[in-house]
Amino acid sequence: MSMTNAEMAAKIEQGDGFIAALDQSGGSTPKALKGYGIEEGAWSSDDEMFDLIHQMRSRIITSPCFSSGKVIGAILFERTMDGTVEGKPTPQALTDRGIVPFIKIDKGLEAEENGVQLMKPMPELDRLLERAKSLGVFGTKERSVINAANASGIAVLVAQQFQVAKQILTHGLIPIVEPEVNIKSPDRAESDKLLLSAILEELDEIPEGQRVMLKLSIPAEPGKFDALVDHPKVLRVVALSGGFSREEACRELAKNPGMIASFSRALLADLRAKQSDSEFDATLGQAINEIYSASTSKVLA
Repeated sequence: MSMTNAEMAAKIEQGDGFIAALDQSGGSTPKALKGYGIEEGAWSSDDEMFDLIHQMRSRIITSPCFSSGKVIGAILFERTMDGTVEGKPTPQALTDRGIVPFIKIDKGLEAEENGVQLMKPMPELDRLLERAKSLGVFGTKERSVINAANASGIAVLVAQQFQVAKQILTHGLIPIVEPEVNIKSPDRAESDKLLLSAILEELDEIPEGQRVMLKLSIPAEPGKFDALVDHPKVLRVVALSGGFSREEACRELAKNPGMIASFSRALLADLRAKQSDSEFDATLGQAINEIYSASTSKVLA
């Protein structure tokens, strides 16, 4: 029972729930495995390391609570997209469960300049997008980081994000633009403001009838991104957890109507390789319920 593109778009636009970020890539995989309780000595090659992380992701995707309807999308790492879950290509295993698949496409960050870290070049992007499309992937995600409220740095960063987003749109995929504001930066509120106006300008350049998604840090000032949530060219605004604990991330997210979660660490933090299946499912289910609630039941800030 795979979903059509129109069904996936409707699910992402109107669905009650949140997007799981299962896309830790090469550099952050050892850290993700360590958090899961698998120490560095447990693998002797990159392939074995990626097998271990794939087993963890398969365990998450096949857990009954993952397909309870509260998770409406999942962001995959390229190797997870190319892998299989229960003998099916991972994107199909997700759509069979009513979960919309996305893929992380960026190749990591450049060194900081003008207070921001741009994305590294992606020379193979068109080929990756063609492969993703053929596997039934709905959209993509690309991340860059804002560390300081530097107007020219932020303008360049947002321009780069939207340049790539337009390339993705030509492949019939929906881009998730992720200009993360570092939640530890002292001028975070000012960065939010500069980011908002830069995004609004770029959205004017997106052709009529086309839409992007935005993955943003939870703003310092609740409701700051309301204009983006309501924007006709924005399919959905999702929030990253950005180093907040799950409790903090959920508390802050609940103050922002229309924003739903797309958490990674805040979703997976309590999962361990040694947990029995029932412990694993209960732990994941608890996290899913908390994040679902913050995404769907809003409080007045």
